Amino acid sequence: MHTVIFDLDGTLADTSGDLLAAANACFREMGLGDVLDHSRDAGIALRGGRPMLAEGLRRHRRFDADLVERYYPRLLECYRDAIDVHTVLYPGVETAIGALKAAGHRVGICTNKPEALAELLLGRLGIRGVFDSLVGADTLAVRKPDPEPLREAVRRAGGDPALCLLVGDSDTDHATARAAGVPSVLVTFGPAGNSVAALKPEALLGSFAELPGLVTRLTGESGTRPPAMSRVP
Repeated sequence: MHTVIFDLDGTLADTSGDLLAAANACFREMGLGDVLDHSRDAGIALRGGRPMLAEGLRRHRRFDADLVERYYPRLLECYRDAIDVHTVLYPGVETAIGALKAAGHRVGICTNKPEALAELLLGRLGIRGVFDSLVGADTLAVRKPDPEPLREAVRRAGGDPALCLLVGDSDTDHATARAAGVPSVLVTFGPAGNSVAALKPEALLGSFAELPGLVTRLTGESGTRPPAMSRVP
């Protein structure tokens, strides 16, 4: 059976609120106030800590690569201390993963969030135990879009790296899957919305209710999916 590997931020959970709050805490320390706004900047948040800092500084015409690097550890501290205030799982995550596992698939996570923070967040959300593996940004010497973290997540889950697919929300996830020679599934319910269709992934995912049937279609493995989960046309 195939292994299904998930990105975390923007794919399994909307983490943008807590990420933006951590960045704004840094900007306040710089004397800039709250620079980033959730209604406008959720997509920037899901690109990571450094892009958030860089974008905020550019808006104040104060961009400095050294300043970004100096504040990045502080951003991680702020985020760690309030990692699950606003973060929520996307609807249907646990049901979909349960259906995949019931069908015989292994499931894991490959994220560009530091591993310790990913472990902390998944534990707080109460879902760490359902995943067979977790590879973060600093687990290996390389990170996505290098394909090796994806392959390592599959291996740690007990699967074959040649028999997997990656569910994500960004061009980084799409590029990772392409480099590994495996299918990518990109969600359309994240901040990028339907714009991810331009990347031409093997499939788009509108809701987690569609995922078990979509995996069946992509892999040709029917397994024992619950009847309530319909096949995606």
